[in-house]
Amino acid sequence: MSFDAIVIGSGMSGGIAAKELCERGLKVLVLERGKHIDPAKDYMDHQMPWEFPNNMQVPQDELARDYPVQSECYAFSEATKKFWPKDSEQPYSTTDGKPFSWIRGDNLGGRSVMWGRQSYRLSQMDLEANAKDGNGCDWPIRYNDLAPWYDHIERFIGVAGSKEGLPQLPDGEFLPAFELNDAEKKFKAAVEAEFAGRKVISGRTANLSVAQPHHEELGRASCQNRSICERGCSYGAMHSSLTSSLPAAQKTGNLTIVTDAIVHSIIHDAKTGRATGVRVIDAQTKEGRTYEAKLFFLNASTIGSAQILLNSATDANPRGLANGSDQVGRNLMDHVYGLVTIAIFPGMEDRYYRGRRPTGIYVPRFRNITEPAEGFIRGYGYQGGISRSSARSTAMQPGVVGAEVKQRAGQIGPWTAFLAGFGEMLPNPNNRVTLHASRTDKWGIPIPHINCAHGANEKAMIKHVQSDAKAMLEAAGANVVMQTSEPAKPGLGIHEMGTARMGLDSTTSVVNGFNQSHEIANLFITDGAAMTSSGCQNPSLTYMALSARAADHAVKLMKEGVI
Repeated sequence: MSFDAIVIGSGMSGGIAAKELCERGLKVLVLERGKHIDPAKDYMDHQMPWEFPNNMQVPQDELARDYPVQSECYAFSEATKKFWPKDSEQPYSTTDGKPFSWIRGDNLGGRSVMWGRQSYRLSQMDLEANAKDGNGCDWPIRYNDLAPWYDHIERFIGVAGSKEGLPQLPDGEFLPAFELNDAEKKFKAAVEAEFAGRKVISGRTANLSVAQPHHEELGRASCQNRSICERGCSYGAMHSSLTSSLPAAQKTGNLTIVTDAIVHSIIHDAKTGRATGVRVIDAQTKEGRTYEAKLFFLNASTIGSAQILLNSATDANPRGLANGSDQVGRNLMDHVYGLVTIAIFPGMEDRYYRGRRPTGIYVPRFRNITEPAEGFIRGYGYQGGISRSSARSTAMQPGVVGAEVKQRAGQIGPWTAFLAGFGEMLPNPNNRVTLHASRTDKWGIPIPHINCAHGANEKAMIKHVQSDAKAMLEAAGANVVMQTSEPAKPGLGIHEMGTARMGLDSTTSVVNGFNQSHEIANLFITDGAAMTSSGCQNPSLTYMALSARAADHAVKLMKEGVI
């Protein structure tokens, strides 16, 4: 079968690429390795916890056998288990002493179904950072190149947020922000009074605080403030490929979707220098087939895309497809994650709030911007929130039994705050994805081998992330009761990126400033693999903006007869 374009992957970036290409008149095939899911049938966002087996907990023996990695994700539960691959069936390997948790989706829509929805733009200073401090290679684009595409994506997906005028966190096309609660307002006032260069804002989130007509045309509704978004939202109030970008693509009549399609490799014609097709293995029958097209978008996720490119090696491309630079698989990054501070806020026992917002608070980066840093470059931001402890947590305590449980069950606990740091990880060519020399998966494809660890700059941030969090909470009168001492394993930030980076020079990068392969004119890579540096902001909004921009450029090139 032949199409105008093939998009490999249906997640955050693949869904947008498919939408933009379909809306420009191309007949598009989306290949998804995971299973088909139907939001109307497969989302479990109307059930109560007690309606699930084991109060929504997955049995320990099943976790140990099938989901030892996927269950490390905060969003994993009995309600969402169907969205994750079994680690026992889809393995990967890591270097001894360098653990990496690869959190994946195994369904149409990928991780866009259960993502955290925080949506922030990169800034000019992020896109200039490599050039200024000499790490990695320079981005071939700057903020003005991306700004109109950020606008475009924010309007389409719906991002709730406030305009703050911060150069390190550019404003966007926002829906009304979700309001801070009373304790968060107190924290905001205290932090901004004590630390002149710091801000506390409502987290910018891809949830429809107020659905607009173009959202409602796709069947999307305003957020119900339930905060169970990771189960999938049957109201369509959160952006995902399943309820947003793919339905928009389907409206054009130009979209074909094939699920259970394990991409083996991309076919390359050495004579023309073009990609011509995609080899696929059926996930269920293991039968092979080939799809052909004129244009290819690779959006299989940072590690998955690297695996496909490396497995597409031929005599003409012995290191893998589009890998003359030897940069495919290298420069793997994930945000420094898991540095958490928890504190109790005294007072305000007579205050509460309505509903459960789908977002919390955000403290934009300030180190090496408004305040100097000691011993490290770049910086970090914080996500968090302040809420009342639940009646259950008050009642279910060691030593509390019988009548006391009943008595406490009607009480609400104190205001509890948490701040979690997200630090920038520098590109390092030794942090890389390769193909395992001897191990293959059940489809006969070499499994990825991941070699990745935090470097000296990331390690130097750790104590500062924690000391700054403690200082801010204490400035607001909170009592810090817990801090993690070490970051989580790389991968658990679920912001992996960098394995096919964008750059000006074809000898040091994989794609150009439009995400087009330097070597193969009709191949575009627009997922996290194309990121040249990581910033400290959640990256999904940037993946989507890059995908829309690349799709627009690719179609123009096709019309000009260039590809």
